[in-house]
Amino acid sequence: MSEPMCRLDSQVALVTGGSRGIGRAIALELARGGASVAIAYKRSAEAAEQTAKAIEAAGGRAFAIACNVAELAAVEACVAATQERLGGLHIVVNNAGVTADQLVLRMKPEDFDAVIATNLRGTWNVCKVAARPLLKARGGRIINLSSVVAQRGNAGQSNYAASKGGVEALTRSLARELASRGITVNAVAPGFIDTEMTQGVAGEARETLLNEIPLGRVGTVDDVAAAVRFLASSEAAYITGQVLHVNGGLC
Repeated sequence: MSEPMCRLDSQVALVTGGSRGIGRAIALELARGGASVAIAYKRSAEAAEQTAKAIEAAGGRAFAIACNVAELAAVEACVAATQERLGGLHIVVNNAGVTADQLVLRMKPEDFDAVIATNLRGTWNVCKVAARPLLKARGGRIINLSSVVAQRGNAGQSNYAASKGGVEALTRSLARELASRGITVNAVAPGFIDTEMTQGVAGEARETLLNEIPLGRVGTVDDVAAAVRFLASSEAAYITGQVLHVNGGLC
């Protein structure tokens, strides 16, 4: 009998923005695969603790840790704590992200900077710090969360689209830098996913968007989490520098 697919036994994963939504689903999915999980959060301490407890209740290992990914020192402390408490680091998922939507003529420069600081600089910070233990181990997986808006653009999201486009370019560059040590770097770009962020889109606007999706439905957080688990597994060992679009055909 063949081994179950996409197992992550004895692996340690760090998931940023892991307290709720897509991040929570990713943390739970990686744990189901056998990984121990550090759940990094910025503000949602209670939600992060609940996610960790859900993993532990199912027989896994997890802990929640506060980390503002926009601050390099905070990321260094987070990665060090993950290694100390869980015994290493093998999988890094950069999911932390923020929005500050507004049309470009009305957008404040500080709102542009804040989104770039978390979504792009934060991803770079985590990759920079996590690269050292992964390089030392001569292997690992980095999965960065992008978005369909990096490809399509979206009115009122020039800051968010720019940050996610940057994440995809960063992903391709780091894939080249780290490949010789057996580290893969890929991105997952969700489309219209049913989360708190998208539940505000209703009525005619929601119907119009659904009509653009060939599969005819919004995605779920579990759709995204399954893609991340695959890229984190040994089955994806020959995939790097790629963007996996999880969007139901929306393009």
